[in-house]
Amino acid sequence: MSTKIVIAGGFGAGKTTLVGSVSEIPAVTTEAVMTEASVGHDDTSATPQKVTTTVAMDFGRITVDQQLIMYMFGTPGQNRFWFMWDDLVRGAVGAVVIVDCRRLADSFEAVDYFETNRRIPYVVALNRFDGQMDYTAEQIREALEVSTSVPIVEFDARDRSSSGTVLKTLLRYALSTNAAAAPVG
Repeated sequence: MSTKIVIAGGFGAGKTTLVGSVSEIPAVTTEAVMTEASVGHDDTSATPQKVTTTVAMDFGRITVDQQLIMYMFGTPGQNRFWFMWDDLVRGAVGAVVIVDCRRLADSFEAVDYFETNRRIPYVVALNRFDGQMDYTAEQIREALEVSTSVPIVEFDARDRSSSGTVLKTLLRYALSTNAAAAPVG
């Protein structure tokens, strides 16, 4: 059996990194070098080393056990690519919304998307950049106005085990909600 999950979040939050860190196949990415066209659109002040961006999607696969293969689809983070989100989430059993805690405002729209689309269970994954968190999970829950029923997990997108914990949390949550039984799209 196979399942589809979506990895979403704001620009530069760590979506491509999460997919790449856990995928058992070389992750398929649509990373493109950022050009002058992104000036004024993409805020790289918190990520000055970022020189590429996802322009379509990321794709990876992980075999959970002999009976379950999980396909991961990472969304682009910029607003100008959000027209693809509805297609990417079609058929998904759940989603991970990655939050860069240095830039909470960049996460509002991704959280709102899944809050509005109640048929898709989601978890919030707080990516620890430089190994630190400036806020507690509960402070972030309040700032993002995330329901107390939605799991929040701290993790490091570069670490396979840490990213795997996020995916396990999502699968458990999706299985425990009635929404996981309803097909999306």
